[in-house]
Amino acid sequence: MSVVVTPEMIGQVVISGILSGALYAMVALGLALIFGVMRVINIAHGPLLMLGAYVTFFLYSRTGMNPFLTVPLAMAALFVVGVLLQRTLVFRVVDAPELSSLLLTFGISIALVNVAQNLFTSDLRAVEYITGSWSVGGVALSKPRFIAFVFALAVTGAAFLFLKTTRLGKAIRATSQSREVALVCGIDVGRIHMLTFGLASALAAGGGALLAVIVAIQPEMGGVWTFKSFLVIVLGGAGNYPGALLGGLLLGLVEQLASLFLTTQLSEVVAYVLLVLVLLVRPTGLLGGRQT
Repeated sequence: MSVVVTPEMIGQVVISGILSGALYAMVALGLALIFGVMRVINIAHGPLLMLGAYVTFFLYSRTGMNPFLTVPLAMAALFVVGVLLQRTLVFRVVDAPELSSLLLTFGISIALVNVAQNLFTSDLRAVEYITGSWSVGGVALSKPRFIAFVFALAVTGAAFLFLKTTRLGKAIRATSQSREVALVCGIDVGRIHMLTFGLASALAAGGGALLAVIVAIQPEMGGVWTFKSFLVIVLGGAGNYPGALLGGLLLGLVEQLASLFLTTQLSEVVAYVLLVLVLLVRPTGLLGGRQT
């Protein structure tokens, strides 16, 4: 069955892709930070996002707090969790082969999901705070997605500003570029690793908090976000922080275009095909490797 594409449909796809892509970029930036600074493959990134979503859900359901105002609280809570994970477990595999970090974080991922299932059950939960959409020039602008987009853009921009202008941010970038040189310059690399993992966990939690207002949440929701975050940093270039933003926006646009022309089942495969194509054609990503 042929699809008649109109300018309004293209506009809707582009807008929806950008709204989704900003959230992808924010979450993937945390994964890019961990890999760029510590060379650790963090499979537990998605479950940390899931915990951030539950922080928002319980703050909203128990206190009636505006869910968008819970974003910094979720980020702060998961920053602490990330620091504890790094200091107790992850630091052990920083200089180990990458397979070791993959296996360790995979185990952490399973543990976090199981703990969440025992504490929160597997029931779907939702934050029904704002629904509907605005009509702008014939394009439907989802209210929760647009507000989430604004928050994601603000948090991502603040993270880039932090990395570029602050003393600690420059220390993180220096450690990412060369750990040995950073040590010679007097940077406490162990402390940088700890703070980087905490910051990455906070970014994941922020994404989960925003996602809780958009979709239903449950303990196993993080798996797909781990994959999408890896895809984003592969698209932009592993350890390339601006590349995470480009990769997130590109993934959002590709997914929305696929949903326009393909069935739901086939559109879900597009992300996997895109990953394979990028690895075959340009394995260093669209913007190349690490950039500090």
